[in-house]
Amino acid sequence: MVSTVSWELYLRNEGLKISYDNTEPLWADKRVMVYEPADKAVVFIGSSRIKYDLDIATWESITGKHAIQLACEGSNPVPVLLNLADDKNFKGNLVIDVTEGLFFSPLEGNSAERSNKVLRYFKEITPAQKVGFAINHVLESQLVFLDKEDLSLPALLDKLQIPSRKGVMMLPYFPVDFTRVNFSRQAYMTPKMLADTNIQKKVTDIWMMYADMGKRFPPPSGDTLVQMIQVVKAATDKIIARGGKVLFVRTPSSGPYLMGEQMGFPREKYWNKLLEVTGCPGIHFKDYPALDHFICPEWSHLSPADAIIFTKEFIRILEQHKGWLSAQNSAN
Repeated sequence: MVSTVSWELYLRNEGLKISYDNTEPLWADKRVMVYEPADKAVVFIGSSRIKYDLDIATWESITGKHAIQLACEGSNPVPVLLNLADDKNFKGNLVIDVTEGLFFSPLEGNSAERSNKVLRYFKEITPAQKVGFAINHVLESQLVFLDKEDLSLPALLDKLQIPSRKGVMMLPYFPVDFTRVNFSRQAYMTPKMLADTNIQKKVTDIWMMYADMGKRFPPPSGDTLVQMIQVVKAATDKIIARGGKVLFVRTPSSGPYLMGEQMGFPREKYWNKLLEVTGCPGIHFKDYPALDHFICPEWSHLSPADAIIFTKEFIRILEQHKGWLSAQNSAN
């Protein structure tokens, strides 16, 4: 008990707050919510950016609509899109966040591992796992050290920065202070992350490493790209045919990371083609001055303060330019 209490007090003294395990059970808990009436909820899928950039409290207070967050960090969201498209009971509104390097990637393998993993869990979940999740939720809401992804002993051992050696490449791990996750699955950066440029550099170094690794695999083009977009079109067509609505969004990035994305995935070839083929509306942050001024602390995600501003402007654009939200709700 002394050891446990001491560890909890130490973590709280370090400024760490309650964070929920961003794993399969939490995702599955939100997945069952997609059947809420379309006028009461909007489902969000994508990669990590929409998890940081959409401030759920702001969204729900202004729109009066439940934000169901199903995005998966570092993963192609198309498997989740296909799952929703094949679910005949889903007839709601869907916002799809597009991070080109992940969205235009294979549906199997590392680029879609997390999406496929949460889907398998959701399909195979047992009553015992549901009960376990409910119990764990009660405990997680009170104790910082129960963050098993970052603060458990196995996680801390995994995050030991062991140098690479001949024939073995050790991948770096994101700093513990980079992010926290609330029960709605919204991710946000910690105050320490925002204040410490050393922590920010650790994250940008990881982005640059991934960018260098990505150079070995050129972006899809030709028939491969056409087939990828056709798969997305078939899925969005199914949802729209049932009375649902689909909208794509390209959330902000900045600095060298944005420059690399623009070079590797030119807009006219990827984003524009996606909207043209699917026939779905889209919001690209570069098209709106209110969204095109953010500087991401680590080039790829918004700070909590900027996420609130982004969410307010995103709602305004949805209502005024895309006709998605009622004027009455947006005025509240």
